[in-house]
Amino acid sequence: MQRLLDLDGRDELTSTHVRLVAKALGRSERTVWRWLSAARVEGRHGRITAARFTVTPEVRTLLALWGGNASRVHAELVERARLNPDSGPAPSLATLHRAIRRDLTAGERAGLRQGEAARRVYDVFATRPPTHRNAVWEGDHKRVPVEVDVEGELACPWVTWFIDCATRVVVGVAVTPHAPSRDAVLASLRCAIDRREPYGPAGGLPGAIRVDRGKEFLCRTVTAAMGGFAVAVVDLPPYTPHLKGTVEALNGAAEEMHFVLLPRYLHRQKLTGGKSADPDAPALAFEAFVAGLLGWVNWWNGQHRPAGLDGRTPLEAWMADATPLAEAPPEQLAHFSLEGDGRERSITSHGIRWHRRDYIAEWMVGRTGTRVSIRHLPHHDDVIEVFAGGTHLGSAYLAEAATAEQVRALRAARTASARRLRADLKAAERLRRERFKAQTVAGRAERSRTPARGEAAGELEGGARRDRRQLARPGLIPHGPAPEHWVQLVDPKQQDGRRDED
Repeated sequence: MQRLLDLDGRDELTSTHVRLVAKALGRSERTVWRWLSAARVEGRHGRITAARFTVTPEVRTLLALWGGNASRVHAELVERARLNPDSGPAPSLATLHRAIRRDLTAGERAGLRQGEAARRVYDVFATRPPTHRNAVWEGDHKRVPVEVDVEGELACPWVTWFIDCATRVVVGVAVTPHAPSRDAVLASLRCAIDRREPYGPAGGLPGAIRVDRGKEFLCRTVTAAMGGFAVAVVDLPPYTPHLKGTVEALNGAAEEMHFVLLPRYLHRQKLTGGKSADPDAPALAFEAFVAGLLGWVNWWNGQHRPAGLDGRTPLEAWMADATPLAEAPPEQLAHFSLEGDGRERSITSHGIRWHRRDYIAEWMVGRTGTRVSIRHLPHHDDVIEVFAGGTHLGSAYLAEAATAEQVRALRAARTASARRLRADLKAAERLRRERFKAQTVAGRAERSRTPARGEAAGELEGGARRDRRQLARPGLIPHGPAPEHWVQLVDPKQQDGRRDED
């Protein structure tokens, strides 16, 4: 209509123009002329909208109040119209239903009925562009909806893990029987960064880590631990799972593929009255649960083929990526995520005393009396790291829980130290011995002098040029008579001489 009005204002409008518009819109020429007349007189370009009931802010508030129940909202509007006739009549229930379907989106209706989580189901989210391995990790805690046996009591464990966003490989995981704290975060990060056995091969230092700021201690711990490696930590707004969709998808996959199969799964179907079909099902021991979860993580990394990886497993995708890796040196990992009490202790014949328990290691042999300081992972007292003046000496293990290999290594270190000392003492004794020259006449004893390098070389060369037959002395030891049973051979020349004499 605006184009036709412009042509009409310049006195250029013809029937041809009206005919073209009518054909394009599928209308008759008479209808288009009628629209043009209404535009000239009334100044409108569209149809006249009939007065109808619309969803107002008041109606939205009532829908939220009654949990999306349109019937209760209609009854509320009827009661208000009865009490205040000047406000006009209330709409019918059918009119209210049509207005709700027309003026509110599906997400708004779900949100007014069930809340924010239901509204997000209808949202649209953009995907992040693809990146390379170790570009970004995502970390999260998840309360496992499975009751396990923890020293005779039922508890729901927690899992803390980190996943590489580009390849979907789980790089680090830690499980605690209680709500996680800093120790779970640091333990998971340590096994994610360290690529040596028994960790790896995936791991290294990431470019950045995304965590949920809603779990503030998680963010603070990761920031403090990774700051020394210059790794950025992105603290996402709380309650925004769509911003770390990779680890959230891992949480959902673990529940759908693994946790649902375990006994005493809390989200299993219920009987009448909310009772479980098998309330007396035996619970898994915590050790068995951890072993099963770690086995599932290995299956996820090495056998599962998620969408978006071109039919490869996460580990295959990680290994196929040629992006160079940034790794932390072992001596830096010795300091990583460790805490200390600031005290110095001495190495004794029983090792290092800490918390009324002894810790031993093979490198302690010969270091009794050395002043050292110790550091350890929070809530992990089976292994400690020992330092002397800022230098990392090594790891020490709880003596009462030492393995057979650790005990053998300690004994071997003591034996090697004793052998090394014995060899040094014998070498010193050989140097201590004094040599004297042989005397053929009476005189003062003279110390033998070690020949110089040139003298020794000349002696060797002269001996090589000397005829060895001159050194032979066949008459030094006279031969005895030959035994009678030997056969004596006569020289042919001597035999010929005897014949001439004859």
